[in-house]
Amino acid sequence: MPVPAVVRVLVLGGTTEARRLAESLAGDRSVRVTTSLAGRVAAPRLPPGEVRVGGFGGPEGLAAWMREHDVDALVDATHPFAAAMSRNAAEAAALAHVPLLALRRPGWVARDGDHWHSTGSLAEAAGLLPALGERVFLTTGRMGLAAFAGADLDALWFLVRSVDAPEPPCPARMEFLLDRGPFTLEGERELLRRHRIDVLVTKDSGGDATAPKLTAAREAGIPVVVVRRPPVPEGVPVAATPDEAVEWVRRF
Repeated sequence: MPVPAVVRVLVLGGTTEARRLAESLAGDRSVRVTTSLAGRVAAPRLPPGEVRVGGFGGPEGLAAWMREHDVDALVDATHPFAAAMSRNAAEAAALAHVPLLALRRPGWVARDGDHWHSTGSLAEAAGLLPALGERVFLTTGRMGLAAFAGADLDALWFLVRSVDAPEPPCPARMEFLLDRGPFTLEGERELLRRHRIDVLVTKDSGGDATAPKLTAAREAGIPVVVVRRPPVPEGVPVAATPDEAVEWVRRF
């Protein structure tokens, strides 16, 4: 009796959606899933299945790894703002002739009562702050803090929340909060109140885990600076949920 073919899937992970995709595929004997993590988080939540940590050495290295391991399908389930990795994935998939899917949670949508200011970059977001408030809740992660370290922002105070500790350069007046979502609405309300926050800065990461801060800001009438996410590389199909990605994988 012939042995059923096994589909080898490489998931570029680091997100909740990547972990849920690996969980859905791990119990399927017809699929062998490997999740790749960049290694930037000190203690990541490991998904089921095989896991590798570290970079590939650019698109050529990723393409070579996929050829060496007979990868049949590649899923880019990295963070919506991991633009460089997504570009590398698209180029590597073309080099290795491996089908590619981008798994991207939908972005947030403003609601009645929101006071959002949309920007295209962290630097643009920093430029808006002096006109919006003095006590900033900065939730853009530990990478990119240099955009908020300019002397023109020295009069502002920042509460910076991230999973891991930041590296300089950092804002001149800053308190750091080590924490990982999901966050509760009650907790976000209390945080804004206790630190007297009057402006919030966030990336449009989407998802439910960190969305309560947006509701808390709306309730408090606090302006929110939202950094727009970069587009998915041209020509790459997109799945909005892990279930959609599972359906795509099972077509092979």
